[in-house]
Amino acid sequence: MGMRGGRDFGREIQVDLGAMRKYLGIALIVFVAVIVLFSGSFIVEPGHRGVLVTMGKVSPHFAPEGFGLKAPLITTVIPVAVRQQAKSMRAECYSSDLQQVNVELRILYRIPEAAVVKIYQEFAGDPFDTLIVPRVNEAIKEVTALQSAETIVKKREEIKTKALAAARQKVGAVLAIEDIVIQNISLSKELEAAIEAKMVQEQEAAKAKFVQQKAEIEANTAVIRAKGEAQAIEIRGRALRDSPALIQLQIVEKWDGKAPLVVGGGGGGGSNILLPIGDLKR
Repeated sequence: MGMRGGRDFGREIQVDLGAMRKYLGIALIVFVAVIVLFSGSFIVEPGHRGVLVTMGKVSPHFAPEGFGLKAPLITTVIPVAVRQQAKSMRAECYSSDLQQVNVELRILYRIPEAAVVKIYQEFAGDPFDTLIVPRVNEAIKEVTALQSAETIVKKREEIKTKALAAARQKVGAVLAIEDIVIQNISLSKELEAAIEAKMVQEQEAAKAKFVQQKAEIEANTAVIRAKGEAQAIEIRGRALRDSPALIQLQIVEKWDGKAPLVVGGGGGGGSNILLPIGDLKR
């Protein structure tokens, strides 16, 4: 009786262990399936493209943004940004008059979609330090070397335009440089003071020239006005001499319709006063 009970208990333990192994096996299979499922899919964020690397080999085709599938465990997806980016840099240059000029720049650039794989292979996905900075630095130095320090300060927009064109030519089609913004141009304190003093003198000279030109214009205007008035007087005088009746005509035109009354002197030689009749009636 005791031996039979022991055998039954042993069978129950074996059944329980078998069921446990079965459940553990199923759980392990599900776990592995989940890992394989997740490792075989990927998501590329907006504004990026995915570079697929399988056991050290880069795929020639990039993955677009969104959900995608890949070889589980052996393929890695590297995101590369294709949206516009902006980074700052500093360039130390020399002007044509051998003055040191420090230029702070803000570079706006974008990786073309067709160059995503090439950029990752050759520049590890971030071409700013290894591609953009050396080319822009070279371009800005070439442009500033042809201008004086004063011209660089005064015509920074022209310097920016020429540097942008030169940088685009040096970089080529592998990368798109959208714009270059010159944030600051700094010179030595002595040179800055000299340029500022010269600019003040130029402004004062321009102001004095403007005042002089204004006075000349006013004087010429007065002369022209005087000549015009003299000519008008001369013309009126000549007209009166040639046509005495013109005086009577002007008197008639200006008469207000009231008959004048002569008051005074009679034959005593006193002066006569002309009064309108209307005034006597009042």
